[in-house]
Amino acid sequence: MNPKFVGRSKEIEILQNTLKSDRSELIAVIGRRRVGKTHLIRQVYNTVLDFEMTGMQHTAMSTQLTNFATKITQYAKPEFPIKTPENWLEAFNQLQIYLSRRNVSRKRIIFFDELPWIATSRSGFLEALGHFWNDWAAYNQVVIIICGSAASWMIQQVVHHKGSLHNRITKLIHLQPFTLAETALFLQVNKIALNHFQIVQLYMVTGGIPHYLKEIQKGQSVAQNIDQLCFSGHGLLKDEFDKLYASLYDKPENHIALIRSLASKWMGLTRSQLLKLTGMKDGGRFSRILTELEQSDFIISIPPFHKKKKDMLYRLVDNYSLFYLKFMEGKKKGSEGSFLSLERSQSWKVWCGYAFENICFTHIPQIKASLGIGAVYTEESSYIQKGNTKKKGIQVDMLIDRADGIINVCEMKFYDVPFTVNKKTAEELQEKRNAIKQVAPPKKSILLTMITCFGLQENMYSSELIQNQLTIEHLFQ
Repeated sequence: MNPKFVGRSKEIEILQNTLKSDRSELIAVIGRRRVGKTHLIRQVYNTVLDFEMTGMQHTAMSTQLTNFATKITQYAKPEFPIKTPENWLEAFNQLQIYLSRRNVSRKRIIFFDELPWIATSRSGFLEALGHFWNDWAAYNQVVIIICGSAASWMIQQVVHHKGSLHNRITKLIHLQPFTLAETALFLQVNKIALNHFQIVQLYMVTGGIPHYLKEIQKGQSVAQNIDQLCFSGHGLLKDEFDKLYASLYDKPENHIALIRSLASKWMGLTRSQLLKLTGMKDGGRFSRILTELEQSDFIISIPPFHKKKKDMLYRLVDNYSLFYLKFMEGKKKGSEGSFLSLERSQSWKVWCGYAFENICFTHIPQIKASLGIGAVYTEESSYIQKGNTKKKGIQVDMLIDRADGIINVCEMKFYDVPFTVNKKTAEELQEKRNAIKQVAPPKKSILLTMITCFGLQENMYSSELIQNQLTIEHLFQ
């Protein structure tokens, strides 16, 4: 393993154990674009890969087969190039012959990257792969890794395959963006000195995507790095938005329409609100798009506290998409210095508050561990009380409903100094607590929990109201 390779300890252990198991393994690795799937596979299996092929986007089956022939010729090193197979059944037959002749004392390792680009409709790839597995590979100490950025496609077409691959996947790895702790370790290994507050600011834009973090330059401030990444003429993230969704979905227009709608309402939107904003028709296709975005870690669904499923809130949590749509789209190319002035604006400060809430939503395990309830069963939800002439509108973004009789009402505030709970804030917090108490089971105790950057400025309001307080340090666990 490369000493600079950080994180992914659980995934590495799973992959390494496949080399030690007493059976063949068929492993599916899913995760969004740029999250590091290929890099992970090559780190673990680099010296023992017997065959690797990467699919080509928007390419005919004949070209994919030519690519296969080129690759197997490179690995097998025959006296003459191996002829291009006419179909995938013939291709896998060639692969079987080659692997059978490999004189190795370990399992033989096969890696198909960007599988959705290879296994196109009517290509017959999945059927041929299923036959190869069932007829030979499953009985001959083989590890097959299949990888794809279109996570939903991988789950529906491979994991839940109704044909020859049905129930054949032995391991499923969902590779997610780095946590804050993994991001901090990545930067440290690359000798980039930033404190935790600065890393949180960087995370608000990059979202813990390793490929984006590789572009961070040591010796530069967070503002300088964001400016280079997002606003310079050659910045990696300057045109990433369109590439991101186009690489995952054949017709990404509806996916992008949903992303845009969610970006316009920071608190989240229900299904009915999304249908109204996008003008899309309700039905299975709409449900599938929501599922695809959620399985690719772009959005999350937040159950409503003690309400019907139709009130489920969908929230955009892909930090880069949020930042792009709010601050980058429509900017002139090569507008260096844009972020250096942007970070002093009020719109940036307001946006940071929402982005910080997103970070908290994607670090619930760390929040639970900090509260000492890592092993307690919990359900996370949100609560919205619509206002009218008789009652005030109230929204609680995060509730942690615990099996030990407690509900944590979480309030998240992003400030670069200790947060002060003044009279107005105290009244708002008390209103939220009372609203939850009215709809929660009587046996539940309601605890107000503050999550801030640098803690609370102690005063009469904070000491009387707040039962738990966490800082960004707790999110780095």
